[in-house]
Amino acid sequence: MRNLNHHINWQRWTKVIISVASVALLGTCTPLPSLIDQIKTLGELRVVTRNGPLAYYRGPDDMPEGPEYELARRFADELGVKLKITPMRSYAEIYAALTTGHAHLAAAGLKVPVQSIPGVEFGPAYQRVREHLIYRRGAARPGSLADIGNADLEIAAGSSHAKTLYAARNLLPDLVWVENASTDTQALLDGVADGTIDYTIADSTEFALAHDAHPELRIAFDFTGSQSLAWAASTRDSGFLHDMNNYFAHLSVDGELAAIVKRYYGRSEDLEFVGARGFMRHLQSRLPLYKKWFEEAAVQSSQDWRLLAAIGYQESKWNPSATSASGAKGLMQLTVDSATEAKVTNTSDPRQSIFGGARYFRQVYDKIPTHVPEPDRTWFALAAYNIGYGHLEDARVLTQKAGRDPDSWQDVREFLPLLEQERWYTQTENGYARGWEPVRYVDNVRGYRDLLEWVWGAGGATLN
Repeated sequence: MRNLNHHINWQRWTKVIISVASVALLGTCTPLPSLIDQIKTLGELRVVTRNGPLAYYRGPDDMPEGPEYELARRFADELGVKLKITPMRSYAEIYAALTTGHAHLAAAGLKVPVQSIPGVEFGPAYQRVREHLIYRRGAARPGSLADIGNADLEIAAGSSHAKTLYAARNLLPDLVWVENASTDTQALLDGVADGTIDYTIADSTEFALAHDAHPELRIAFDFTGSQSLAWAASTRDSGFLHDMNNYFAHLSVDGELAAIVKRYYGRSEDLEFVGARGFMRHLQSRLPLYKKWFEEAAVQSSQDWRLLAAIGYQESKWNPSATSASGAKGLMQLTVDSATEAKVTNTSDPRQSIFGGARYFRQVYDKIPTHVPEPDRTWFALAAYNIGYGHLEDARVLTQKAGRDPDSWQDVREFLPLLEQERWYTQTENGYARGWEPVRYVDNVRGYRDLLEWVWGAGGATLN
């Protein structure tokens, strides 16, 4: 109720301020201030977006993430104002927020349309996307749509990919496809990966995200042409478009734009499992420097030291100087918030990082309901350590709704990847999450812990 009242009050005061300002300006013939000046006077950049991997979502520690969020946050920092970002359910709501003045700009992975939208203008293209035909490695690779034959080609209903296929039908009148209204492209890519669908069409950004989770996906061919991604704003202030142009020009020259794109769409190696040979090499050269601290931290947090060491290896390969693209630092890769919560003042200090990581893992572990049996409770804690407790709970709720056991890791791990699909994450409290990551994270940590147990034995004695 408080948020609703705040919204109503904000609307009322906005109307009052605009009315008073209009009267004053009419009386003095003073021109209206530019939108940038209005934003600086307000002290706030109001941005509308969409919840999803291509724009904005909540990551671990409930911290905002996403390529559009990063771009908008940097723009707000450049203007010296706070960022207020509001997710919208549809593109129609996004454009309405711009034309009514409730938002200054839209940063939502928007494709610049062929036909103009009344009252809306688009900024410079900061990324271009192509459409790919996607198939599974090992399956027949078509060289064109004519080679598909009777195979299943499925796309999301209402997507821009339908226009591509309708245009192709002019030359291929027998071309047949399915437009699925109950799914999205991410789910269809999952279907191609598991073999239930032969082919689908995906934008290059969508494929890049899916390929991290499903390396078996392949591009059969590219469709001709490409589309631009850009921010959108109201047409009321043409000078604002010039300001956006300057901002993206600076980002491009400084290399920051390319860094953001690579961070979210580049191939991630953080969750690749290191083979036994590489692990044993690090076990001999790095672990002896930190083993005593893992053992002491394990006693304080009532955990197995091998589990803590396995977490540390997954996070940084026992490298105290490691830094992730998201800003996590140190041997246990603590974020600013998790380090503060774990009372770590220097994340580069390996001892502080190990003890802080152990305390933070214990805090996460204690959030898992006590009725969850072991070892499932530990696996849940590992997943929450990676993706955040809220997203784990979302997956458990989806598991329960499906009639499965929300206290079983084997059941919940099947539902975590669904948090990447719009059909499912729109039903949850915390929205989109990279749900395949905690599944792979838990598998890796379990693998490293098993290797440590094999080396030291169940009782802790070193084996030859």
